[in-house]
Amino acid sequence: MNFRRHNLRKVVARISLVLFVLFNTLDILHVQQRLARGSASLNSYKPGSERIFIASIFWNNEAILRSSLSAALVALAEHLGPKNVFISIHESGSWDETKDALRELDEALERIGVERKITTSNVTHLDEISVAPQGEGWVDTPQGQKELRRIPYLAKQRNIGLQPLEELAQRGIRFDKVLFVNDVVFSTEDVLQLLSTHSGHYAAACSMDFKNPPYFYDTFALRDSDGHEHLMPAWPYFRSDESRTAIMKNEPVPVASCWNGIVAMPAQAFTGSNPLRFRGIPDSLASAHVEGSECCLIHADNPLSSKEGVFVNPAVRVGYSRDAYEAMRAGEGTLSSLTLLYRLWENRILRLTTSPVLKTKVVASRMRKWKEEDPRNEEPGDFCLINEMQVLRKIGWAHV
Repeated sequence: MNFRRHNLRKVVARISLVLFVLFNTLDILHVQQRLARGSASLNSYKPGSERIFIASIFWNNEAILRSSLSAALVALAEHLGPKNVFISIHESGSWDETKDALRELDEALERIGVERKITTSNVTHLDEISVAPQGEGWVDTPQGQKELRRIPYLAKQRNIGLQPLEELAQRGIRFDKVLFVNDVVFSTEDVLQLLSTHSGHYAAACSMDFKNPPYFYDTFALRDSDGHEHLMPAWPYFRSDESRTAIMKNEPVPVASCWNGIVAMPAQAFTGSNPLRFRGIPDSLASAHVEGSECCLIHADNPLSSKEGVFVNPAVRVGYSRDAYEAMRAGEGTLSSLTLLYRLWENRILRLTTSPVLKTKVVASRMRKWKEEDPRNEEPGDFCLINEMQVLRKIGWAHV
């Protein structure tokens, strides 16, 4: 009897092993086919069909401007048609030669007839933090000091870049899309692919950005379709079924928010009687050691988000260096079967062994206390919030 049981266990073990290998083989083949099929799709965007307002903010970005970004903006404007583009750039307090690089870009745009507004400021971070604290955007830190918050400062810079859009709208000059461009390496083809995301119908379409491949960069603003942070920094990234299924098909990924280097949004959201603007969370909430990205909150505030959807386009990959861009532009279609298998199982195990509730519990508790202090307190971007306090420093910014 023991011998028969032993043989039965061996047979069951062998059958289980065969089924496990077969499942994984078919799973990998299926994923590879979907990745290849998705990456082969061509963009359908027709230059000249829309007017594009391009907005950027820069700080100490001379190197990437002169190596690739300025040329990429000029090439993009030429392809879209100089008369179909307005470029708004705001620079603030750089100590490298960013201002000179922008003057050169201004001259290049002038030569091809692009309308633009490029502003520079000599006000540095040190100047900003040296004034007596007043108004919004300041917080009492654990060190016993009142310091300038990073996010409201960034929101202010981004809103300066949007001012020409409002001024042009008052003159009856309209745009179809606003294209926000970070300090990244990209091509004209990348932008065309992004603009054609979901057949051009979206509240926002974001690229994917990389600084240290294969790990994506902007984890602060990205939230999956359920409003959760990324599950893992490499493919397939997401916890939610909807977001994960889409990324595995290499199709536009439904998310709650994103930024990730380059973002396209309908211009109508930023004009009209109640124009959308970047912001930070209230200082009273930030004082509880809570923070949220202005690039996430913009989607929480956008009434189009729930109607048109927010998407990450996995076919559009940008980099914060040429090396990062070249390493990731081919996508996951070039990954080996073993790498894909490892990533799939890593994702499954993390979904089984972790919970987003554990990470959001502290923030949720602080939110409840904040609302109890004043029933009028409300924050629609609660899914953007994390357990951090970020303040401006003479050189960059810091967690405190």
